[in-house]
Amino acid sequence: MADLYEVTTKALNQAVKRNERRFPPDFMFRLTEEEKKELVTNCDRFQTLKHSSVLPSAFTEQGVAMLSSVLNNERAIQVNVAIMRAFVRLRRLLGSHKELAHKLEELERHLKDHDKQIQTIFSAIRQLMVQPEPSRKQIGFHLKERHRPYMAKVKKRHPN
Repeated sequence: MADLYEVTTKALNQAVKRNERRFPPDFMFRLTEEEKKELVTNCDRFQTLKHSSVLPSAFTEQGVAMLSSVLNNERAIQVNVAIMRAFVRLRRLLGSHKELAHKLEELERHLKDHDKQIQTIFSAIRQLMVQPEPSRKQIGFHLKERHRPYMAKVKKRHPN
């Protein structure tokens, strides 16, 4: 962190000690001995910590932002301004996501009302898509007319 802010490690540690209340545990914490060993083993650039008796500090995102406000040099001021601009962009982005989420909810509610109507339309379309089975022709001689015009009506005779 000292390299990032272009200050000595001593100056950074002094600034943190003078402003302890600004660095609660969720902003800054000390590594355990095991974490320190793992850090030295995995990262060659931390070899100088190998024989140090002091456990190093680790900063969360909020701690890095707080450091930029407690250090008093040009680089810290630039970092602080960049962080503030990032927060503003983040807020705008979240605002647009909330607006989008609200519009999606409205659309969902609107479509729920139309679900039955849409289902009815699909049902009608499916019925139109079903082709009726062709009627089979009957074999043989069949009369289509009810009355037989070729047969004369027989008159009934009344007995006298």
